[in-house]
Amino acid sequence: MTLLSLGCSTSVTRAGTAAAALLFLIILSVLSLLIKVHKRRYRGNESNIEEILKGYDSLIPKRYKYSELKKITGSFRDNLGEGGYGTVFKGNLEDGREVAVKLLKQSKGNGEEFVNEVVSFRRTSHVNIVNLLGFCLHGRKRALIYEYMANGSLEKYIYSEETKMAIGWEKLREIAIGIARGLEYLHRGCNTRIIHFDIKPHNILLDEDFCPKIADFGLAKLCHLKDSALSMAEARGTIGFIAPEVFSRGFGVVSTKSDVYSYGMLLLEMVGGRTNAKENIENSSEAYFPNWVYDRLVKDLQSHEVTCETEEIARQITLVGLWCIQTAPGNRPSMSRVIEMLEKNINELEVPPKPLLSCPLAPSYFSSTLDFSLGRRWPPF
Repeated sequence: MTLLSLGCSTSVTRAGTAAAALLFLIILSVLSLLIKVHKRRYRGNESNIEEILKGYDSLIPKRYKYSELKKITGSFRDNLGEGGYGTVFKGNLEDGREVAVKLLKQSKGNGEEFVNEVVSFRRTSHVNIVNLLGFCLHGRKRALIYEYMANGSLEKYIYSEETKMAIGWEKLREIAIGIARGLEYLHRGCNTRIIHFDIKPHNILLDEDFCPKIADFGLAKLCHLKDSALSMAEARGTIGFIAPEVFSRGFGVVSTKSDVYSYGMLLLEMVGGRTNAKENIENSSEAYFPNWVYDRLVKDLQSHEVTCETEEIARQITLVGLWCIQTAPGNRPSMSRVIEMLEKNINELEVPPKPLLSCPLAPSYFSSTLDFSLGRRWPPF
């Protein structure tokens, strides 16, 4: 190799090293600038959030640091369950109280909307609404701290063979009434109307006395009391419990009656999951849950008498459920009317028209032995 070529090679190497060093410095400068911008925005956002919190004063629940959540939950050791909007962990506050900490998955926005919603839900106070004790907002990490419900969700008392007989039919009716009272409060008792949009067994929690409490406001929407409907973009839910107007405006407007529909499906699930009998449906692949329930309800009208209190409660809950899932929102009762119906004597209840729309398949656990014997009456609501 000549001295000339060796010199050229050395020059190229030095030039490449210098270019790499320059590129590294540029990247380092950009990263440093981005970090400064992020910190400035974070401080600005924190300042805005602190101003919001000061404005609410005593209405705001306690704000926890993320490090405090780790301490409360033992580094998120005890997983209670996971839903579409977050994972729930069991924890203990310093005063010994057991709590449920829900880490939220979604973290859109700068946190101001989250704080406003936290305050709005903190204002709700009802025996059948889960109590919000605190929250965490740290960057994109967000969490809600609720009172702990010793008996978990209603779901396991409907579907699990091991636990569904732990509560009797009378207690089941009490639970149904409690859920209705909680929804009535959300719809009419708050300063702002709250539409939950995701009423289902998984979102009904039971305390140590099996008192039901509505939880998981991940889909809930706040409305002014004068408003009666929401836009389609604001309405979502869980398949099998969604009201028809939620996925097609042709059925009507989205409103509190959409929650009524979901509640009706919940009632049918409560009855269906408790009967523990083998399926006996002809051409079951084409049999749909609410229609099949209705057909059982009116099959032998006036041919049998109610033989026991258990059968009477099952029929009553089923009747109310069928009223709640009427296709047209205007034909569904309000939650206050639902409470009246559940507290009435079964002979005072009317059989509703057959629902025109239903989606879920009839579960195999729904009883083929329930013989409904109520007289047919078709009143308007």
